[in-house]
Amino acid sequence: MEDQPLTPLDPAYASMLRLQFAIFALVLLAGATAAEIAIPGYTGAVWIPVIVISLWLLIRMPMRRYAARGYSLAEERLRVVRGILFRSDTVVPFGRVQHIDVNQGPLERLFHLATLTVHTAGSHNASVSLPGLAQEDAAAMREEIRAAIRRDTQ
Repeated sequence: MEDQPLTPLDPAYASMLRLQFAIFALVLLAGATAAEIAIPGYTGAVWIPVIVISLWLLIRMPMRRYAARGYSLAEERLRVVRGILFRSDTVVPFGRVQHIDVNQGPLERLFHLATLTVHTAGSHNASVSLPGLAQEDAAAMREEIRAAIRRDTQ
C-alpha cells in the first residue's frame, strides 16, 4: 500500500490554514503592540521579530502543512500520511472500524471542507482524523467505508 500515490487534500485547505495562521498572527501582533507600549524606548524590539515570525507563518507554513498531508483509500484500507517534523503513516483496515464521523468547524464550513474521523477497535490510536477534505468527498468516503463494513459483516 505504501507504493500507491497519495491523494492530496482539497486546495481550499491551504487557504483555510492561511486564515488560521493569520488569526494567530493578529493575536501575536496585538501582544507585541502591548509589549511595545509597556516598554518605552525600545521601538521595534518586539514588533520586528513578531512580524518576521508572522510573515513566515503566513507564507511558508500553510503550504508546508498542506503538502505534508495526504491519503489513500484502496484495498479496503484508509491510509493517512501527515507530519512535517514527525511523520506519521497510519493504515486503518475497514474491518477494525467501529464508527465514522464527518465534522465541520466554523472555518471548515466557510471553505466547504470537512474532517473525516474513523474510530477503530482497540486503545492505541483509536481514532484517525483526516482534515482538509471537500465536504462532498468526506461524505462519499464515509459511505464507501460504511458499504465495505456492511459487505464484511454479511
